[in-house]
Amino acid sequence: MNVLFEKLLGKSGILGVITLNRSKALNALTYDMIQSISHQLDKWAVDQEVKAVLIQSNNEKAFCAGGDILYVYQAKQNGQSIYDIFKEEYILNQKIFTYPKPYIAFLNGITMGGGVGISVHGSHRIGTEKLLFSMPETGIGFFPDVGGSYFLSRCKQNIGIYLGLTGARLNAANTLAMQLIDYYIPSEYLERVKQALLTTSLDFSIKEVVSGILQSYA
Repeated sequence: MNVLFEKLLGKSGILGVITLNRSKALNALTYDMIQSISHQLDKWAVDQEVKAVLIQSNNEKAFCAGGDILYVYQAKQNGQSIYDIFKEEYILNQKIFTYPKPYIAFLNGITMGGGVGISVHGSHRIGTEKLLFSMPETGIGFFPDVGGSYFLSRCKQNIGIYLGLTGARLNAANTLAMQLIDYYIPSEYLERVKQALLTTSLDFSIKEVVSGILQSYA
């Protein structure tokens, strides 16, 4: 399975956990991965027992290196519409942006293109010392997609335009300064953060409670 889903029982409900599990490909997204994440988010959105969602990677080198370009090429060669692939990806990005529950993303390692799309639109974005953030689409003649025109245009001092044109890479400090993540937390604390989410009541003011937990480790 390229994506794993689990429901962890917490103090006052369930934490839905998404784990990207395509390690050899640095968790590059395929159409099936995009669809499965989208469908699971739909289920958890209406599940009253699920209080928050967390997305993470099983690979310390990468959260998600982006969309799988080879997969897109092969899909086109096999007669599949590549428009369907991008359509589903953009729908997922919008779904994350408007998700009714806290959506917590652990950006631990390489986070590029499509990986940015499934993290930066969440309500709580955590970067670690391993974060390498980039929107490199122009390198293949594409525009910064996955909502890039939204979040890059809101970066300070037009730096987003520079990032979009060049695909330049940011570390955690720069990504935080550009407000593309909300918290810098060392990777060694991520498991503690997860345990804190499970041992804290999330019955009321859930997003504020989650913010407080994350800030305490930031």
